[in-house]
Amino acid sequence: MDASPLLLFAQKRRQGNLAGKAEIEQKTEELVTPIIDENHFELVDVEYVKEGANWYLRIYADKDGGISIDDCVLISRALEAKLDADDFIKDAYILEVSSPGLGRPLKKEKDYQRSIGQSVDIKLYKAIDKQKEFTGILKEYSKERIILSIGGTDQEFETKSVASARLSLDF
Repeated sequence: MDASPLLLFAQKRRQGNLAGKAEIEQKTEELVTPIIDENHFELVDVEYVKEGANWYLRIYADKDGGISIDDCVLISRALEAKLDADDFIKDAYILEVSSPGLGRPLKKEKDYQRSIGQSVDIKLYKAIDKQKEFTGILKEYSKERIILSIGGTDQEFETKSVASARLSLDF
């Protein structure tokens, strides 16, 4: 199985009025959610990031059985029309629509619940015994705590202490 996510991108030059990263991600999520829902997809994440000289607006979507390039095209075209109409992003950016790939991020409660019993990588904001990264089998998730089985021993983490989590890439 190929570990690369499907990817579709389009470059846009814009002169909108929203400047904040979080504002842009939230507004984009509001615009893309109806497209996602109408087509029975799942919105995994929205990112607005600068890499080098370029800004990227990334939409990660999935569905049962995996998302196809045609699905990405459908989302991209529908979202482009909404972005053009609202024109709220002030910087030029590249729109990318893709699958989350094999190392899927865990962001929402349903992501964690779906991943119970699978190998997960977590990164903490602050180190525990000089360690910030942990890999283990996700045993339990709640809004308060995450329990990983690491080498046969359960280790508990406060959910608020987790900076990021994703499915492990085990080869």
